[in-house]
Amino acid sequence: MSTDRFVTLREPLRNEQEIKRSRFIACLYPVSTAQQARDHIAELRKEFYDARHRPSAFVLGAGRTEARTSDDGEPAGTAGAPMLQALVAHQTSPAQRELSDVLAVVVRYFGGIKLGAGGLTRAYGGAVSEALTHAQLIVRQRMQLMDVHLPLGEAGAIEASLRNSTLRVVATRWTSTEGIVQVAHAPGDDEETRESIAALTSGLARVSDAGSEWTSHKL
Repeated sequence: MSTDRFVTLREPLRNEQEIKRSRFIACLYPVSTAQQARDHIAELRKEFYDARHRPSAFVLGAGRTEARTSDDGEPAGTAGAPMLQALVAHQTSPAQRELSDVLAVVVRYFGGIKLGAGGLTRAYGGAVSEALTHAQLIVRQRMQLMDVHLPLGEAGAIEASLRNSTLRVVATRWTSTEGIVQVAHAPGDDEETRESIAALTSGLARVSDAGSEWTSHKL
């Protein structure tokens, strides 16, 4: 999985299913830290205080560098693990499974009929998979930044040309001696971006690296 791009939820959602009289309420949240995930889990414990089980699973980071599960009293391996598997196996686009920064909690109200280990595994994993079919997703991508330094006298006209091009201009600032236009590009597009800037500015620009930032856009 790429460390410069992943897919996550645009907003929280809930989806409920009934399986053999038990209610399974899947609650999904976008999260960026383990503490955020723990806070949501604590909130759900208060909201669904009378539920028998509230197992959880979350996966974090580009590259999915952190993941945690909890069976919350269900037989070991029958709840948190299949929920996590449903998250990482979800197909976010054709042939792509890039979902991360997501917490899943499935609240279960026992209906009196035991499901067995296999039934629980299918129910918990299926509750998350079904909820994900209703999710609105966004792409999080790390973009490289460049500062394009322009002579003050030509900066206004050149900035307009840059904004009207295919380059992504994210900011402009001015000093007493120059205009500085910040441009973002995908990792790996450094040389192509520099060539475009040189052509659009007739070689008048001085380009410097300006780090990187995470951006969001629709899937």
